[in-house]
Amino acid sequence: MIEAKNIVKNYGSLQVLRGVDVSIAQGEVVSIVGPSGAGKTTLLQILGTLDRPDRGTVTYDGTDMTRMSDNELARFRNKNIGFVFQFHQLLPEFTTLENVAIPALIGGESRETAYRRAQELLDYLGLAARLDHKPAQLSGGERQRVAVARALVNKPKVILADEPSGSLDTANKQELHQLFFKLRDEMQQTFVIVTHDEALASQADRTLRMKDGNFENISIVG
Repeated sequence: MIEAKNIVKNYGSLQVLRGVDVSIAQGEVVSIVGPSGAGKTTLLQILGTLDRPDRGTVTYDGTDMTRMSDNELARFRNKNIGFVFQFHQLLPEFTTLENVAIPALIGGESRETAYRRAQELLDYLGLAARLDHKPAQLSGGERQRVAVARALVNKPKVILADEPSGSLDTANKQELHQLFFKLRDEMQQTFVIVTHDEALASQADRTLRMKDGNFENISIVG
């Protein structure tokens, strides 16, 4: 589904990614681990079309992202890629329902369709009683589940998660981890997860280890 070949990224004289190759299959959960500064987040941003490589290609189902204009990438990203970040990045002035519906509204869905899909996802994630709550009224675990619902609202090909459980306590981490695998099993959702959490990484279908801008040995888990 996703194919990245010979990805190189420099920031000034610093080479962050050094010819990275990676393939992600539909319905796969892949974790990317490694020390800080290894290039994990930079690679995730390039896979998510938030940044462009200096060299190399990223394709989704054979479509080359590096040939698209910024406007074309924005439209593709809205429809095909969901993001979950460490600190959820919900808009504080909007309710749970509104936060989840926003990507669908941006994508051109009617208000009725966007809100119906948002409510269905929030019901599915156990947040039916929190539709009118604002982020400050939610627990950390609830906020991350809202972020997952927002990532899912446009039925994306893949969800890219950057340290998604990094700000959570142990119980909420376990709940979030279980949710990812439930979504994979029930929705055939694809996940690429950058994490320092070895417990999460160990549950993935594949764990890719980065060091100095490229992958080390690839381990198959489970």
